[in-house]
Formats: sequence, structure tokens, C-alpha cells
Amino acid sequence: VQLQAYGGGLVQAGGSLRHSCAASGRTSSTYFMGWFRQAPGKEREFVVAVSWIGARTYYADSVKGRFTISRDNAKNTMSLQMNSPKPEDTAVYYCAAKRSIGDYAKSYDYWGQGTQVTVSS
Repeated sequence: VQLQAYGGGLVQAGGSLRHSCAASGRTSSTYFMGWFRQAPGKEREFVVAVSWIGARTYYADSVKGRFTISRDNAKNTMSLQMNSPKPEDTAVYYCAAKRSIGDYAKSYDYWGQGTQVTVSS
């Protein structure tokens, strides 16, 4: 499975930003797709995930109510809508896919390249 992320960039706090991830290859083998992020000097952290079947969504508490994940199975794409971003959301964002049904926040098998999101105050 190959993942290609699009979007990201600079946004003002309180604005909105959307970025997407396109999957190719054996996408039928993946169960979860999600986004992680890594800020300078910090460890990579889970942001949000969506199951490929049933479209169940899971959010980190820090983004709940502000970020929305969606997916289009027909196009093998996943999008992250960031509303009301905060400066602390500044990070490199990674899309990822996971084969197993286990913990949606851990043990992802495939990773896309990171995209920088910078939220200015």
C-alpha cells in the first residue's frame, strides 16, 4: 500500500485547512486509516482514525470537535478537515494505514510522507 498526502500549509488560528491522503495498491488489506502528527522536539502522536468498513471514527481528545476525518472508499482517499486550528496543532502530519483490527492508535503498517501544517497566532 502506498500513501500520498496532499495539502497542509500555513493557516491562521481559528481558520480552516483541509488535507488529503490517497491510497494505492492493496488497499483492501487495510482496516484503519489515520493521521498522526509530530511537533518539533516531541514524539509522534495519534490524531484521528477511520475504519475502512463501517467508517467508524476515533479522535484524540486534543482535536475532538475541531477536526473531522472522512474517507471515500471508491476513490481510496481520506481527508482531514481542520477547523479552528490552534498554534499547538503545528506539526508534520502523516497519513497512515493499518492492516489489523487492533488498537486504532498504534502499530500502523504503511506511512505516507509528512506534510507540514503551521498554525499562526
